Parts: sequence; structure tokens; C-alpha cells
Amino acid sequence: MSEKATLNLGNKTYELPVVTGTENEKAIDISKLRDQTSYITLDSGFKNTGCTKSAITFLDGEQGLLNYRGYAIEDLAEKSTFIEVAYLLIYGNLPTQAETDNFKLQISKHTLLHEDMKKFYDAFPPKAHPMGQLCSLVSSLSAFSPESLNPNPSKEDIDLGIIKLIAKMPTIVSWIYKGSLGEPFIYPKSKLDYVENFMNMTFGQVTEEIGIDPVVVDALDKLLILHADHEQNCSTSTVRIVGSSGCNLPASISAGISALWGPLHGGANQAVIEMLELIKNDGGDTEKWINKAKDKNDPFLLMGFGHRVYKNFDPRANIIKKACDKILDKLGINDPILEIAKKLEDAALNDPYFVERKLYPNVDFYSGIIYRALGFPTDMFTVLFALGRLPGWIAQWKEMRENKEPIGRPRQVYVGEVNKHFVAIADRV
Repeated sequence: MSEKATLNLGNKTYELPVVTGTENEKAIDISKLRDQTSYITLDSGFKNTGCTKSAITFLDGEQGLLNYRGYAIEDLAEKSTFIEVAYLLIYGNLPTQAETDNFKLQISKHTLLHEDMKKFYDAFPPKAHPMGQLCSLVSSLSAFSPESLNPNPSKEDIDLGIIKLIAKMPTIVSWIYKGSLGEPFIYPKSKLDYVENFMNMTFGQVTEEIGIDPVVVDALDKLLILHADHEQNCSTSTVRIVGSSGCNLPASISAGISALWGPLHGGANQAVIEMLELIKNDGGDTEKWINKAKDKNDPFLLMGFGHRVYKNFDPRANIIKKACDKILDKLGINDPILEIAKKLEDAALNDPYFVERKLYPNVDFYSGIIYRALGFPTDMFTVLFALGRLPGWIAQWKEMRENKEPIGRPRQVYVGEVNKHFVAIADRV
């Protein structure tokens, strides 16, 4: 007999079905609760509310597990590539060699932006935030892709829209960076792989070819894999709920980018560097700031340590720490900020205060260090996060459509004033 939950309201008893996921997660199905009882549930921030059944990503914060389509993140980061992982998330299976080759070929055909999009870049103020530009530019892609506006697109149109978005995103991001420097845009090169192409467009010059270090490419590829999806977080849920209205893919993704822009979501790796800058400007005494973090009466928090979802450790951090160490060793960077980061890392891994509270360095700690080591300014960090998260957003949007999920419409409990009498404007005091 299937499991049920019992709810007692007044003198009535209601039975609610229990749904069990493939990883044995339990959920009480309240989809008919209001119809049956006239009650709703109240769950601020939806912390205890499942909004969908999804087959894309499984996350277990207590055990420190992250799986994409059933594959452990550790295996994917070690043995796969970002393009393969993107295909896996979007289409549900690891691609064969033929599927991989075709996926790469289709992407290479659509990396160019429409030349009129340059006018958008020219119109932004010189100090415009990169995330604001990214929101606008991604949303504008629908204007250059008429097929995306069809409310009932064919599978071919959806696949084309997916390819175009994955292909054009690195070009959009790299041109935002180039624009901030006042440098000429570098056009994509079909002969280069996805990450190599991005690095060339970002750091290359029209006057000369640049060498792209394989260690750098590998580290960035891993970072993109680790950021590719993370279950129903704020930006992912935003993409799904906007998409549930029938909104096209670029506009839905743009909404997710806006959600990611918030400092409580995507800005954590930027906050890490800003914290390290603060410590450096104060003289670089890490012990002082570690003691401040331990003082419960001090509002200072160590950014990049611990995680709201992962109660044990962040599995992504273990992977990217190795890449971070390789990057710093390979590039031989002498940066006081990074020296401070190493001291904080050592304290977090060995100090009983942090160990007992499981305040280990998380993926944001190491990604911020890597981005800085590669030469990215801090306001580009969240843009790079978005570049990695793109396949997950697309997969979630696609799954939502395929599941024919209804338009999102949360309820509320009204707590405002009642029975107020209208007063004419001449009589208002």
C-alpha cells in the first residue's frame, strides 16, 4: 500500500499522498490541498516546498553529494568535458563520439553575433555592470531568432535555439569584457574548442595570436562543469517559472541571469575577493580576521566557507581545489591577496573551530581565486558563473516544457488592512 500523510483540520481528517523519488526523497503531495480543505501552506522562501519532479540533478547536502543525470560530479569533472556535460544535462545522456562531434559542429556554426548587436555594446555606459549587460544582450537574442517567438515551437526550432544560445554565450561574455577595456572585439574561431575559443576571444588581441595554456583551459572547463546545474536554486526556479508562462528561451534565461545577479546568490565568489581585499588593506593580519570570525558578537563573516545547502562539505570544492593549486603553481603569481587566501584556507582546514562547524572552503572560495589568477576583474565573476550555469538553465526550461507544467502561480496569506472606506482627495489629511 502506498504511503500517505494524515492531516487533521477541525473535525475532519484528510489523506495526502506521499511521493518518493529515485534517491528515496520523500514529499507530501499538497497539489489538491486547497481544493479539498480551502487551506494553503505557508513556506517563506519555498525552503520546504518542491515545485517540480525533475530528472536532471540530485543534491544531498547532508552527504555532500551532487549528481547530474545520475553521474557523480567527481567522475564528470575528472573524465568528461563541459560540452559533454552540457549535452548530458540537456538531452539526458552522455553523447556518443558522433553525437559529440555533431554537437560541437552545430555550436561552431552559430558562435557569431549579428553585427547589429555591436550597437547594443556601444550604447552601454563605460562603467555598466557586466551582469546588467548580460541580461540585456541574452534577452535581445530573441529579436534575432524569430523562431524563438513561436509559442508552439517544433523540436527542431527548440534544438536550434538551444544550440544558438550555447554557441553565442561565450562571444557575448568575452565582448562584455573587451568592451570594459575599450579593446577591439575578437571574433570566434571555429578551429578552437569551446573553452579555448572563449579564452582567445577574452584575452586575445587582433594584433597577435596568443598561446592558451592547457592547464588554464582544464581549470576553467572544470569550473564550468561544477557550475552547470545545482537543482532548484533561486535562478533555476526563476527560469522555470518564467518559462512556465510560455516565455521564449532567451528571455527565460535572461530572467535567470537577473536572479543570479543578486549578491545572495551568484555574487559569493566576488564577495570572497572583496573580503580578501579588505584583509589586505587592513595590513594582511589573517589571525586578526579569523578571530573576528570566531567572535559571535562580531558581525564579520568569512566569505567562501561553509554552504547553506551542503551541511558536511561541498563536493565541488574538493575538485576545484586541485585545479586551483595547479593554476597558481603554473602561473607563478605573486599576489598578496592569494597569499591571504592560502592562510585562510589552512585555518579552515585545520583549526578545530572551523572543522567542528564544518566551515570548509566551498566552490566559491576557490573559483574566486582562480578567476582572479586568470586576470578577470571581480565584477566579471558572476558573468562567468552564468556561462557555466547556462546548460542547466536550458535543461530545466526544456524539462519544464516537456512535462507540460502549468504556469507558476504561488499563493499568499494576506495580512494587510481590511474594510477601509474611500476618502475623496479633498478630504484627505
